[in-house]
Amino acid sequence: CSASAINCVHLTEMLKDMCIFAAWVHGDPRKVIYPTDSYGQFCGQKDTLNENKTILFYFNILKCASPVVLINLQCPTTQLCVSKCPDRFATYIDVQASYRYKPDQWNYFRQFCKPGFNNPRKSVAQVLRDEDCPSMIIPSRPFLKRCFPDFSTKNGVLTVANQTTFKDGRGKTRNVTDLREAANGINNVLDARSVGMKIFEDYAISWYWILIGLFIAMIVSLLFLVLLRFTAGVLFWIFIFGVIGIIGYGIWHCYWEYDHLKGIPGSDLTVYDIGFQTDFRVYLQLRQTWLAFMIMLCVVEVIIILMLIFLRNRIRIAIALLKEGSRAIGYIMSTLFYPIVTFILIAICISYWAVTAVFLATSGEPVYKVMANQTLCKYANLTCDPETFNTTNVTKLCPGAQCTFAFYGGESLYHKYIFIFQLANAFVFLWLVNFAIALGQCTLAGAFASYYWASRKPADIPLWPLFSSFGRAIRYHTGSLAFGALILAIVQLIRVILEYLDHKLKAFYVLKTVHEFCNSFTRFLLCCLKCCFWCLEKFLKFINRNAYIMIAIYGKNFCTSAKEAFFLLMRNVVRVAVLDKVTDFLLFLGKILVAGGVGVLAFFFFTQRIPVFAQEAPTLNYYWVPLLTVIIGSYLVAHGFFSVYAMCVDTLFLCFCEDLERNDGSTAKPYFMSASLHRILGKKELSPKKAVG
Repeated sequence: CSASAINCVHLTEMLKDMCIFAAWVHGDPRKVIYPTDSYGQFCGQKDTLNENKTILFYFNILKCASPVVLINLQCPTTQLCVSKCPDRFATYIDVQASYRYKPDQWNYFRQFCKPGFNNPRKSVAQVLRDEDCPSMIIPSRPFLKRCFPDFSTKNGVLTVANQTTFKDGRGKTRNVTDLREAANGINNVLDARSVGMKIFEDYAISWYWILIGLFIAMIVSLLFLVLLRFTAGVLFWIFIFGVIGIIGYGIWHCYWEYDHLKGIPGSDLTVYDIGFQTDFRVYLQLRQTWLAFMIMLCVVEVIIILMLIFLRNRIRIAIALLKEGSRAIGYIMSTLFYPIVTFILIAICISYWAVTAVFLATSGEPVYKVMANQTLCKYANLTCDPETFNTTNVTKLCPGAQCTFAFYGGESLYHKYIFIFQLANAFVFLWLVNFAIALGQCTLAGAFASYYWASRKPADIPLWPLFSSFGRAIRYHTGSLAFGALILAIVQLIRVILEYLDHKLKAFYVLKTVHEFCNSFTRFLLCCLKCCFWCLEKFLKFINRNAYIMIAIYGKNFCTSAKEAFFLLMRNVVRVAVLDKVTDFLLFLGKILVAGGVGVLAFFFFTQRIPVFAQEAPTLNYYWVPLLTVIIGSYLVAHGFFSVYAMCVDTLFLCFCEDLERNDGSTAKPYFMSASLHRILGKKELSPKKAVG
């Protein structure tokens, strides 16, 4: 285990360097930034013929179904880079017929033809067959660096430049509604753009107040943690007695309904007598239903009361540990801001993964395919070479066929394994993220452990405990943390692969290309595997978290620490369960209180319902934009603070269990626990034999 941990960092660096080298050597992010014409050239790229042609123009927009096809796939029409979109209706037939006495119209139209084409004497049929020029141009405007028709709605009628009809350049007058399928998608995109601009304006106006709201959330979260030492027990018992009271009311209500239905015809029937009914209200008319509800609620009530009776001492210990955690944070306030370090490290990991993934995704070479106007052309969609295409017989067998750019890819050995490189990139990303989280957990555990094992608190707490713990984790425990992160990253990568397989196999489920039994068995097997690996990931996260605490306390390797932490927790399994549930409830309640309280305050402020600040509140397009931002941000701020608190409680709990097993409270082996925990244990539990929960 130690040797493996030592080599983990070196293996991470090797995988990272391999992905970066392959991606950055072969990748080209310009393929994402710039649109590409039918010749595989970038629109707007500097030092090229298209430097001043930044917009992509489609010869026949009618062949494109939606803007999604235009952006992500290849529309089956010639595409050229232009400097500006057309601003008028025109057809090639009309322009060619009048080019002698209206040269300006010809010069305007031919800028949307293939570069170098200037032969108005060529027959219209040949021009349209060879797609030297578009058959028509329509008023358009650039969006996403592509020319989209300038759609608008006038009195509920779809128009283009205030016209409802246009000539298609092939002798027909068509209605704008022929573009409805494309228009609907384009209008949705344009509407989304308008909404996006309004949201951006709202953020630009209210960002200052959003930051104030998040600052208030930070202060409230801090106060909640500080006050937990006084309110943890009160909040917990209020909740418990509230649950008991609600269940008690439910029992009384079920008995009242049961007694009220007495003597009503049909109420004495059983569920078996009436069978299955789609209207579940029928069952509420049966006395048997309410009797069953009453019995179930009584059982739950008795179980809760018995648990409180038999686990009352362990609940008191859990509450005392929560209070002790609040006290520890009060002495080491710097730990509350460590999540910022983890956030920065994870942001760096995400940036590395995203940049490398983009380079890998754009590392293909231009692939050209035959685009034919004839649907029966046998060469359609086959790959071709634009340099030798005119020397082949494809144009003879398929008049009008062209060799146009299709997508970026390749058939080389490297391009066949791009998916493997993407998986390696994802694996390194998961590994680095888990390592950043592990580093944070080990650092916090070391700081809080130094608090617990101090004989006199706070006098014996080391100076700068957080920074000292961070230095120890970096200097001595990097290999162990990387090894634990490696195990977790492997499981997470398997889950990613299972999700990918499930997504790919859905096509077979829909098309039923395999036997129905095989479909059902495959779905069942995938579901079981996904469930098993989800459970395994949760278990490993729990083990790793406690292993990092033991690493911070004793400085042993990962495997030894994980084993000792696991058996220590198993010897105190009841205390673990009680502490976990009590902590989860109080922290969840704190998150809801912080996010809800700040959210209510933000709602009244942004809707100008606070008279004192009515003049200060900004005028917004959508008040819910900053409101949701404040609520979600407040929840994340509270989660950041409370994650430190949860780590503190877990660390103190393991230290508490170790303290009970290593010491007996005598003068030679005194307890390091606080006086409150010592009082709760009492004299009966001061013996090492009764230290097991």
